[in-house]
Amino acid sequence: MANKINQNMYKCQLSVSPHLKQFLERVSPIKPIYQHNKIFISCFLILSSLLIISLAWGRYPITIQNLARILTLHSSNALLNNIVFNLRLPRALGAICVGAALAISGTAYQGVFQNPLVSPGMLGVANGAAVGAALAILLKTNLVIIQLMAFFCGLAAVFFSLSIPYFTRQNSTLALVLAGVVVSGLMQAVLGLLKYLADPESQLQDIVYWQLGSLAKVTFANLISILPILILSTLILLLMRWRLTIISLGSLTAQTQGINIRVERNLIIISATALTASAVCLSGTISWVGLVIPHIARLLVGSNLRYALPLAGFLGAIFLLLTDTLARSLTAGEIPLSILTGFIGTPIFIYFLLSRKVAL
Repeated sequence: MANKINQNMYKCQLSVSPHLKQFLERVSPIKPIYQHNKIFISCFLILSSLLIISLAWGRYPITIQNLARILTLHSSNALLNNIVFNLRLPRALGAICVGAALAISGTAYQGVFQNPLVSPGMLGVANGAAVGAALAILLKTNLVIIQLMAFFCGLAAVFFSLSIPYFTRQNSTLALVLAGVVVSGLMQAVLGLLKYLADPESQLQDIVYWQLGSLAKVTFANLISILPILILSTLILLLMRWRLTIISLGSLTAQTQGINIRVERNLIIISATALTASAVCLSGTISWVGLVIPHIARLLVGSNLRYALPLAGFLGAIFLLLTDTLARSLTAGEIPLSILTGFIGTPIFIYFLLSRKVAL
C-alpha cells in the first residue's frame, strides 16, 4: 500500500508544470520553520541590545543604571534627560525606521524587477527627493518644508517613470527599468543645475550634506509625521509578499497563478516607493542599505519572501542603527551615513559576488 502511494506521489510530481516546479523550489524554505523563528528572535534581541547601547554610548557616555532611571522617568538630571529623550532616542528610532524601510523596499524592488542589483532608487525616487530638498534649500525654507518637498518630488519622479511605459504602451519590466534610468538621469541633471545655482558658502554645503545622509535633525515630531506612511506601506508589502514571491519568478508563472501583473506590480512599486520617499525625506540619501541587506536576508532564510521580507526589515534596522551609532561616536565631528554604509556595504557585496551568492 505504501509503495502504491509513493508511486502515485511520484507520478503527480512528474505531472507538475516546469513553472510550478520552479515556484515550489523557490518558495520552499531552505531551513525548518523553527530555525526561521530562531533567526527572528535573535535579530530582535540584537536590535534591542543595540538600541540600549546607542542610548548609552556617545561623546557623553551614560551608565546603564542612569539610563534605566531616565527611561523609567526617575532621573532628576535635566542634562541627561535632554540627551536621551531629545537627541539619542528619536535618532535611534529614526535609524530603525529608515533602515527597515530601505531594506524592505529594496527587497520588494528586487523581487518585482527580478534583478539582484536593483536598489530602492531604481525609478528615480532618491534623485527626485534630492531635487526637492535642494530646491527647498535654495528657497531658504525650514526643515519641515525641505522634508515635504523631498517626499513629494521623490513620488513625482516615480510616477513619471511609471507613466512612460503607460503612454508608450509597453508593459514589460525592461521598459519600466529603462524609464527609471531616464528619469534618474533627468533628476541628476536638474540637481546639478541647482547645485550650480546654489550659494557655495552655505546652500551648496547643505545640499551636499543632505545627499550624504544624516539623522542628526530627526525629532519626535517629524518621525511621527511619516510614521503612518511607513506603517501603511509596510503592511501592504507584508500582506502581498506571497504574490511578490510569485511575481519574482517571472510574468508567465505569475499569470498561471491568476495574478494581474500590471495592477499588483504597480501597487507593490508605489508602496515601496512611499517607504523609500519617507525614509529619504527623514534622513537624506543613504546608499547600500536597500541593495545589500536583501541579499543577506535571502542568504539566511531563502528566497521565500514570506520570511525574507520581514527579516530584511530587522536586518536593515540593525545595520543602520549600528552605522549611525558609529557615525556620531567615532570622531569629534559626525561622519555622513552614506560614507560609512559605502565602506561597510562594498566589501560585503564583493564577498557575495566572489562566493557566487548573488545570481546575475
